[in-house]
Amino acid sequence: MQHDLRLTAVGRRYGIRGPWVLRGVDLTVTPGTLTRIEGANGTGKSTLLRLLARLDAPTEGRVTGRPRTAFVPERFPSALPFTALGYLTHLGTVHGLSRGTARRAAGSWLERFGAAAYAGTPMAQLSKGSSQKVAVAQALLGDPELLVLDEAWTGLDAAARAELERAVAERTAAGGAVVFVDHDPRRLAGAPEATYTVLDGGLELRTDSGSSPAGPLTLVTVRGPAGGQLPPDAARAAASAEETAPGTYRLGIAASHSDVVLRTLLTARPPWHVVSVAPPPDDPAPNPGSRP
Repeated sequence: MQHDLRLTAVGRRYGIRGPWVLRGVDLTVTPGTLTRIEGANGTGKSTLLRLLARLDAPTEGRVTGRPRTAFVPERFPSALPFTALGYLTHLGTVHGLSRGTARRAAGSWLERFGAAAYAGTPMAQLSKGSSQKVAVAQALLGDPELLVLDEAWTGLDAAARAELERAVAERTAAGGAVVFVDHDPRRLAGAPEATYTVLDGGLELRTDSGSSPAGPLTLVTVRGPAGGQLPPDAARAAASAEETAPGTYRLGIAASHSDVVLRTLLTARPPWHVVSVAPPPDDPAPNPGSRP
């Protein structure tokens, strides 16, 4: 994602004299960021996400910036004349992949989300959970610059929910932006750079939000080549990074981002080495004289 996506004084209503769902909304989504949207049911969260994904046009105001965007709705239209693998392969070719590459990528995403066994199943015969796995896979297939998730975790099993959190971390670590709505307040808790609340048709920045994860960070010390710079994807995914010596860094890593950071470091060329892993220093240390 090379440029910001910006909403300026955006309003949306349905019908010429319909009530305003949103009005006067200003929002900037920048590359490499994770943004959470909150609000009560019926306040306009889905309308806002559809505007960001350019599925709807604003009634007033402007939306500028055109990142390559993928959208996952809460309810995915599964009655499509494809098998799961055929649908994803077709979309891969739409994204510009060769058919062989698209088929391999489709199979890989189905496997990641635990749906490989349903690759040959017609879409109309998939359960809600399996259909949602295909919905998530289709959004990730083209490496979107902006990923918009509207209750995308709904219907997924625990393993697939965790995999989607890892995929979100991978997108932001690679410089993409992710905007999401989820009914579970613990979803990616503390990871977003910003959290906004939709209220009375407007958008309010929650001032207690930030990039510091809820709960403790794992502190990881890593060493690379002398004078080497931390790989950019690892630097973006880590909550904190401090160079303690030339080529040596102490990273604070949230649980949802740990796989991304460690994979980036270990697959770098030359690879980086994990020196130590420790809890945060303010965690209470066990009393050596106490009994278990």
